[in-house]
Amino acid sequence: MASPSRPHPPYDGRRYELADSVGYQIFTVMQAMRREVDRRMLQHDLTDAQWKPLWLLKLGRASSAIELAREIAVDAGSVTRMVDRLEAKGLLERVRSATDRRIVHLRLTAAGDTVARKVPFVLAAVNNEFLRGFSEPEWKQLRRLLGRMADNGAALQADAEAA
Repeated sequence: MASPSRPHPPYDGRRYELADSVGYQIFTVMQAMRREVDRRMLQHDLTDAQWKPLWLLKLGRASSAIELAREIAVDAGSVTRMVDRLEAKGLLERVRSATDRRIVHLRLTAAGDTVARKVPFVLAAVNNEFLRGFSEPEWKQLRRLLGRMADNGAALQADAEAA
């Protein structure tokens, strides 16, 4: 008998159905959420490639192109083009480091800050729409369950890196 903390694997490769996969369901929900976020961000004249860096800069999660690339998981060339477009729109500026001229910091302009402040409201609205009909305990349970899945994924990654 399986222990409560380690139940039997729910999937069997001999009878695996894609539509029944939790991973596929999560992917499908994320695709739908992303499309809706993109649609709503267009009202603020922002694309997916533009609102994310603005918000990350606003949050202080990134202050350079290298940090943005890492946070968004894109290559440096893509970030450079993205930063060029945001700079051309007057939403951010490049500022050379006073201590090391090789380092270029990214800073929101006043216009960029104004736009970045709208991002969490769009994200909250989309999340709330997708959670319509969920009770607070269901929402909290969903977050806990997804957190456990994320922890399992992190453990697998750590094991792979250690091997």
